[in-house]
Amino acid sequence: MEEKKLDVKSIIGFVLIFGILLGWMYLKQPSQEELAAEKAKQEQLEAAKQDSLNKLVTTKEQETVPQLDVTDSVAVSDYQQKVGAFGVTQVSNEETVLENDVLFLRIANKGGQIVEALPKQFVTYDSLPVYLIKDGNADFGLNFSTSDNRVLNTKDLFFEPTLTKNGENQVLSLKAKAGQGQFLEYRYEMKPNNYLVDFTIRSQGLSQILNSSKPIDLEWKLKGIRHNKSVQYENRYTRLTYMHEGKVSKLSERSDLDEEVEEDVTWLSYRQHFFSSILATNNAFKTAEFTSANLVEEESKETKFTKEYTTKAPLELTGGELAYNMHWYYGPTDLKVLKQYDEFNLEDSIPFGWGIFGWINRNVFTPFFGFLSSFLPYGIAIIVMTIAVRLALSPVTYKSYLSQAKMKVLKPEITELNEKYKDNAMKKQQETMKLYNKAGVNPMSGCIPALLQLPIFYALFMFFPTAFDLRQKSFLWAEDLSSYDVIAELPFSIPFYGDHVSLFPILASVAIFFYMTLTTGQTMQMQQQPGMPNMKFIMYLSPLMMLFFFNNYASGLSLYYFISNLITIGIMLVIKNVIINDDKIHAKIQANKEKPKKENRFQKKMREMMEEAENQKRSTRRRK
Repeated sequence: MEEKKLDVKSIIGFVLIFGILLGWMYLKQPSQEELAAEKAKQEQLEAAKQDSLNKLVTTKEQETVPQLDVTDSVAVSDYQQKVGAFGVTQVSNEETVLENDVLFLRIANKGGQIVEALPKQFVTYDSLPVYLIKDGNADFGLNFSTSDNRVLNTKDLFFEPTLTKNGENQVLSLKAKAGQGQFLEYRYEMKPNNYLVDFTIRSQGLSQILNSSKPIDLEWKLKGIRHNKSVQYENRYTRLTYMHEGKVSKLSERSDLDEEVEEDVTWLSYRQHFFSSILATNNAFKTAEFTSANLVEEESKETKFTKEYTTKAPLELTGGELAYNMHWYYGPTDLKVLKQYDEFNLEDSIPFGWGIFGWINRNVFTPFFGFLSSFLPYGIAIIVMTIAVRLALSPVTYKSYLSQAKMKVLKPEITELNEKYKDNAMKKQQETMKLYNKAGVNPMSGCIPALLQLPIFYALFMFFPTAFDLRQKSFLWAEDLSSYDVIAELPFSIPFYGDHVSLFPILASVAIFFYMTLTTGQTMQMQQQPGMPNMKFIMYLSPLMMLFFFNNYASGLSLYYFISNLITIGIMLVIKNVIINDDKIHAKIQANKEKPKKENRFQKKMREMMEEAENQKRSTRRRK
């Protein structure tokens, strides 16, 4: 009777959750007026975005470095004396724009470095352009010594620009001159419709000017600009990643300060969750020193930066001159885009997960979801993918529940053994194992299917926060499936929860509660074994942890867990009420008991060890 009550409760809960979802779908469906307003909002957003991009070419932004007053002859003279031979370069504070359909770069004569980098086709959560470099958040230069004992940095030098064409490519050559035919050159070449910009550092005629006995250090610093609604969530996936000696490594995403020195570095990525600033080199850096400092202390709308990265890599001279072919990438952390540059393996900078988990994510879920989302709305694609995953795992679910059903049938006999040998734990264990062996039941068989699902669980946990396609895609009440959904703003902030209420985590928590009621209800009816976890406590704790943990996570992930648990509940109910028959299981177990059982080597060894322990215990009692 108790089991029937549990079935009724499970079915009611299953129907209730579906009712909640359908109700919200109905209540949240937009009216014609709302659709028109949303269309007008999108048109206004596009117009504002285009206006902002148009102004980039003509508007003078805040300078990234203190500007030299070129009209002040005294200041110019002081500069020329400071830089020695490089003082012959024309002094100018002008900047040059390189631009194609997808990328906007502004490059300053002062330092020859990029002072603005903007992937043009994207906006932030608050509809602003997605700047990767702006207002002095980045600094790039070569630190070197000269033969007349000066210590200089190219970020302080002026370069003379020359803008030309190489076919359809734009080529910007910037030269810090030291005399006739003597210069240090930065050369940028931008291709059409491409996020990757070729970058060459070379020198000519400087073998007598550069001090070859002291290192020439490439130094690159950048503070990650906040782009997402939740800065803590964005910061969790903001990380310095690099390729060295043919493998990918990362600095800590949580540590206040992490640093590392590596050899044979071919690229380094300053990832800012969904966007990356990458420097790749054809001439591997023999050594490179990396640091990553966490700039996020708490969830706050006022926080502007996530992490501060630095890289220091010594460059080597060849015949007394510099010659390095490198590449800048400023664009989305998107597999489809990064795979275009497979000669550098830049797609390895995406955090798919480690080992088998990353392989599943990269080679199964990412292409499968890409296929579904090519013809389905993104929210529906998540649901379809979830259904496919749960159906694929249904045989594992069946095995797990079958094991539970067998244990339920044996429960009366286990209870009898517990009572009979309550004062002799060793004997109780022996007899229990004999019962399992005679009945043909493996008490661990219910755990193995759960372990088999872990790679899938972890791979999907990493997939949703890093799936670029979900960025700013809406579904039902969620405005952005890559960020948290909001149904209510709180006038205060709850520790570990936040200042808002997300609905998808609530639905997922309710679903996991009913799922655990269904799967652990029988376990809770059994006598609690010493040393075993309290299943009733776990049943209440798990949904509560999900509710708090996922309130600030991607709503797409919560949607997956909600649908996944909902489908699993349905599969379990079908297995329990249609497929599995307790009477047949009981009859099969009784038949197994009648069959002669031959112990395998492991079972024999375990029995002998337990018997030996029991004999020793009896001997001890006799001596006493």
